[in-house]
Amino acid sequence: MLLFRRIFFGLWCLFFLLFAFWQWNDPDPWLWMTLYVAAAVLCALAAAGRFPMPVLIPLIIACFIGAVYLFPSSVSGWVQQELEQQDLSMKTYSMEEARESFGLLVVAVILSVAAIFGWRNSASRSGSSSRRMPANRI
Repeated sequence: MLLFRRIFFGLWCLFFLLFAFWQWNDPDPWLWMTLYVAAAVLCALAAAGRFPMPVLIPLIIACFIGAVYLFPSSVSGWVQQELEQQDLSMKTYSMEEARESFGLLVVAVILSVAAIFGWRNSASRSGSSSRRMPANRI
C-alpha cells in the first residue's frame, strides 16, 4: 500500500503542477495557479506520508462547494459545445465555469483520498498504542 500511495500521489502532484502551468492563459490565473500548486504540495506531502488535516479538510470542503456553485446547468450541453468547438480555447463564460467546476471537483476528490489515507494512518497509530495491555503487577 505504501508503494501505491507514493505513486498515486506522486503522479497527481505532477498533474496538478501541469494544471497550474496551463492556467497562465486563464482570465484569473493567480487564483487557479494557487489552488493547483496547493493541491500539488498536499499530494507531495501525502506521497511522503504526511497528511495535514487542518489544511486538507477546509480545502476539500471549499473545493466541493465551489464545484457545486460553478457546476454547469447542462453537462451534456457543455460537452456538446466542447465537441463542436474542437479546440481548447474558451468561447463562452459558461464553458470556463464548467471547466473550473470540474477542476475543483478533481482537486476535492484527490485530496479526499489523501484525507482518507490520513485518517487511516492516524487511526492505526492511535489504535496500536491503545491495544497494548498493561503489564500485570503482582
